[in-house]
Amino acid sequence: MNNFHGEAQQIWKVFHWSFFINTQGLIICLNRLEMKLAVGNISAAQIELETAAELMMASGAAMELAGSFSRQEYESQVRPSMTPPYVQSADFSGLMSWEHSWLVKIWKRLRPVFERLPADLEPQHHQLVSAYFSLAKSHKAVCEKFGGGESGSLRCDKNTAVDILDRFSQNRWRLIDPNFKISDGCPFH
Repeated sequence: MNNFHGEAQQIWKVFHWSFFINTQGLIICLNRLEMKLAVGNISAAQIELETAAELMMASGAAMELAGSFSRQEYESQVRPSMTPPYVQSADFSGLMSWEHSWLVKIWKRLRPVFERLPADLEPQHHQLVSAYFSLAKSHKAVCEKFGGGESGSLRCDKNTAVDILDRFSQNRWRLIDPNFKISDGCPFH
């Protein structure tokens, strides 16, 4: 891809915005799932789980598109824009976003629900976990493309960025599939 100066950074920003919009929709779906389950509305809960899976798949696609330029462009244009003085944090990360914080809180709250999920919701739950694995693989692939298998993340130089993503992904998997029923497509097996 032959980019004019700054296009890589624009691609990175636009598709991360899309990622976060999908994450906001996921937060809404999971909150609605919790409400539907509380009143025993299984058919509405099925719809929320299906929609959540679709939003996670869309997030994975946005992540892949966010990395649709060269490693050289990432290193020269994008990565520097995520460090001081361009940001006010020495350890800038999507982990710092309110969306990430809310999503993890909801998954923690839903963990016991996922442990005792009604059988009627198992197909939709399988879709959700599979979509999460797809998203995790997409995130890892972009990270690897830009050198994350060789060096640390913006937040941590002690481990490679890919190792950190794997650890985070395993922790998220424990929240959304606490019985480990679904492993096909798992980025760790």
